[in-house]
Amino acid sequence: MTVPSLSCSIIILHLKHFRTLFPLKERKRTIMKTVLLIVLFFFFQNFKTSSSIHHKYDAIYNFGDSLSDTGNFLLSGALAFPVIGKLPYGETFFRHATGRCSDGRLIIDYIAEAFGLPHLPPYLDIVREKKHVKTGVSFAVSGATALDTQFFYAQGLGPLVWTNDSLSVQLGWFKKFKSSLCSTKQECDEYFKKSLFLVGEIGGNDYNYPFFVGGSIKQAQALAPLVVGAITKATSMLIEEGAMDVMVPGNLPIGCSAVYLTIFGPTSNQSDYDPRTGCLKAYNAFARYHNQQLKRSLQMQRLKYPHARITYADYYGAAMRLYHTPKRYGFKEGTLKACCGGGGPYNFNNSARCGHTGSRACSNPSAYVNWDGIHLTDAAYGHISKGLIYGRFTSPPLTSLLGN
Repeated sequence: MTVPSLSCSIIILHLKHFRTLFPLKERKRTIMKTVLLIVLFFFFQNFKTSSSIHHKYDAIYNFGDSLSDTGNFLLSGALAFPVIGKLPYGETFFRHATGRCSDGRLIIDYIAEAFGLPHLPPYLDIVREKKHVKTGVSFAVSGATALDTQFFYAQGLGPLVWTNDSLSVQLGWFKKFKSSLCSTKQECDEYFKKSLFLVGEIGGNDYNYPFFVGGSIKQAQALAPLVVGAITKATSMLIEEGAMDVMVPGNLPIGCSAVYLTIFGPTSNQSDYDPRTGCLKAYNAFARYHNQQLKRSLQMQRLKYPHARITYADYYGAAMRLYHTPKRYGFKEGTLKACCGGGGPYNFNNSARCGHTGSRACSNPSAYVNWDGIHLTDAAYGHISKGLIYGRFTSPPLTSLLGN
């Protein structure tokens, strides 16, 4: 950010000659006014830079699970969790259910808005309605895993799996869809230079399914290389298909999730909990473990594809701010309790989950971080997104992509 040269010249000229123009008392008053004007000028220049960004991308393509599904799960049948297709889901921003697992927008929605792009439609709607869309699509499906679902069926976890539309299935959808975007390699290369690809968040469900039936953290750590490998393999495939900018998010702090706090607590051992936040330390430590493995793998990807830009998005760090200093971000209610649920210490009851009989939604979701015990609120996703877009939670910084 620089002050225009004309403004600089005027300020310098003013400071150079004002001594001869005004008496001492008047000079002091003039100095104070001048300093105030300079401070205000810089403030508004910075505000303008922070609140609007240069248009960098023409399209966004997203892969993942319920953290970025804009409706594919509903369109696929949604047999496991159909309640996301009705209020109170979607009540805050859209005023109706959209198939998003929140009261409003998701992180992907905020990113699209930041680039001046429309919210991403779900791929299955594009196919069903035979729409022609070139501003981006979400291939994400709630409940999706990074590993193919056959892996979980082989482990006896099939009944828990929400969907068979894993990451590899979503990549297959993209390959089919690609032909509607461009026809020649040159055309595709030019188009994808102006497109952002998000691979995730994905992988959380790969751990959720075994955790929820008693799997240990040690077992999850053994699974992590497979999960991370699937994510980085997807990144490679997209780059080889022409992607130039790929953002790969890590996992959120699952130890702060109402579902984890309910299933694995409360415990009488206070050392299990972070004294500052009340989150389960061991599960947050595991989320950090996964994220560290993912970051190392992405660094290897950068060496393999030096022509591409591979960005790691620190969802964990961006989210933890909300638990450390909730009131700073406007969260006045207990940050660990779900806004919508069926009771219990964290307002999560598996027999009366949000949208089911026996549950109810709070009157002010923006005062809560957690929406339904598993997913976050529109307000929480908004603050996380700002940390990613304008803050320090992307590596390399996402703001350098925005023209700032």
